Amino acid sequence: TTALLGASILVAVLAYVTYTLLGSYLHRWFEMKPIPQLEGTHIFVGNSFQFRASAGDFFGQMVEYTQQFYDEPLLKIWLGPVPFVVLFHAETVETVLNNPIHMEKSYSYTFLHPWLGTGLLTRSVHSGSPLPPGPKWRQRRKMLTPTFHFSILADFLEVMNEQADILVQKLQKQEGKGPFNCFSHVTLCALDIICETAMGKRIYAQSNSDSEYVQSVYKMSDIISSRQRKPWLWPDFIYQLFGEGREHDRTLKILHAFTYKVIHERAEHMPDKESDSDSDQAPRRRRAFLDMLLKTADDDGNRMSYQAIQEEVDTFMFRGHDTTAASMNWALHLLGSNPEAHNKVQRELQEVFGASDRHATTDDLRKLKYLECVIKEALRLFPSVPFFARSLGEDCRINGFKVPKGANAVVITYALHRDPRYFPEPEEFRPERFLPENSVGRPPYAYIPFSAGLRNCIGQRFALMEEKVVLSSILRNFNIEACQRYEELRPMGELILRPEKGIWIKLEQRNSPTSSK
Repeated sequence: TTALLGASILVAVLAYVTYTLLGSYLHRWFEMKPIPQLEGTHIFVGNSFQFRASAGDFFGQMVEYTQQFYDEPLLKIWLGPVPFVVLFHAETVETVLNNPIHMEKSYSYTFLHPWLGTGLLTRSVHSGSPLPPGPKWRQRRKMLTPTFHFSILADFLEVMNEQADILVQKLQKQEGKGPFNCFSHVTLCALDIICETAMGKRIYAQSNSDSEYVQSVYKMSDIISSRQRKPWLWPDFIYQLFGEGREHDRTLKILHAFTYKVIHERAEHMPDKESDSDSDQAPRRRRAFLDMLLKTADDDGNRMSYQAIQEEVDTFMFRGHDTTAASMNWALHLLGSNPEAHNKVQRELQEVFGASDRHATTDDLRKLKYLECVIKEALRLFPSVPFFARSLGEDCRINGFKVPKGANAVVITYALHRDPRYFPEPEEFRPERFLPENSVGRPPYAYIPFSAGLRNCIGQRFALMEEKVVLSSILRNFNIEACQRYEELRPMGELILRPEKGIWIKLEQRNSPTSSK
C-alpha cells in the first residue's frame, strides 16, 4: 500500500506539472498569435529546426528576417517552447529598455552563469525576491561605478600606451610583406591591456600568441553561442550526454583557474592603508580594477567576497577585451577601405601630435574628435554586441501588440543601426554622421552600441579611451589598405560580432614611426 500510495502521488505530481506547464505554454502561444511571425512556425518546436547551423549563416538569417519584416514593428520567433520578440526599431527598443521593470536579462544568459557567475552582466536584478530589501544588482552596480571614474581611467592610460607600442612593433614586422590577418594581433593587445588594468598582472599575450587563456575565451564563446541556438541541449543532463558538456567543463576550469590565481596572489600583496607605497623609496604601485574591488564595500561596510570579485573580474576580462578588440578590427577594415576618412584621421593626428612620437595624453584624446566619429561609425556598422535580450517583467504593448510577461525581447543592434530613417544609405561608412551638428534630432535609442537604460555598459568610457589610444598609435605609424571586400567579411554574430576569416590588411610605414619607449 505504501508503494502504491507513493506511485499515485508521483503520478499526480507529474500530471499536475505537465498540465500546468502545458497549459501555460498553450495560453502564451495563443495570446501571442497576433504578433507577426515566420512562416513554418510549429507548436512545441517553434522555429528551432529552421535555423542554420553555423554562427555566420545563423546571423545572416536573422539579419534577413529583420529586412523581411522591416515594415512590421516587431517579429516573433519561438526557440522550442520559449518565445522571443525581435526588436529593431528605435521606438520599440525604447519601450523595453527605458522601463526599469524589463531589466532582467533573458533566459539565454543562464548559459553564461557557469563562466561569469552572476556578475554585473548576468546578475538578476530582483534576485528572485520581492524588491525590498533591495535588488542585489543595483547594489553591485553602485559599488562598481566609482571604479570607472575618469581619474582612475586616466591611470590606465599609461598601460594602454605601452601595450599600443608593443602592437606597433609587432605590426612593423608585417609592413611591406603583403596582406596579413591583423585580428589576433589587435586582440592580444586588448587582452594585455585588460589583464594589466583589470587585474594588475602582465601576461605578455602579445609575446605569447598561443596563450591558453585566449584560446579558452574563444572556445567558450563558441560553445555557449551554439548551445543558445539549440533548445534540445538546454537541459544540463542532455548537454552532458549528447552536447559539448565535457568540453565546456574543461574550458571553464582553465578560465577560472587563471583568474582565481591572480585574485588570490593580488590579495596577498595588497598594501595596508598606512603603508600604501607612496613613499619616495618605494616604486608607485599601479592601480588595478581588482585592487579597487578588494577594497570596495557596500553601504553597510561589507566587503565583496572572493567569489563575487571573481565574477566581476571574469566578466570584465571577457567583455573588456573581446568587444574592444572586435571594434578596433572593424575600424581598421573600414579605414583601410575608405581613403578619404583614413586621410582625415591622419590629418587630425598630425594637428594633435605633429611629428612627435610621444604617448597620447587625456588632453590629446579629447582633441581627437574625428577619430571618435570613426569609432562610433564603426560601432554603428559592426556593433561588438550584435544582439542582446531581456525578459519582460510585465505584460506590455509594443506598437499595439500585446506581449505577455515572461516573454523575451531580443534587440538586434546590427539591424537597429541600419534604419534608413536615421542613417540614410545605412551601409555607407560615413563618420561625419556623428558630428554634433549631424546628430541633432536622432532618437537616443536609434544608436546603442553599449546598450541603453539602467543596464548600459559600465565600461564604455574605458573602451572608447582604449580604442582611441590603440588606433591613433597604429595610424600615426602606418597607412592601411583593406584586402577584403564588404561581402567577404561574413560577420558571425555569436556573443561578439567577429568576421568569419579575420580582418586582412596591408601596411605601409609612414615617415615618423613611433620609437620604442
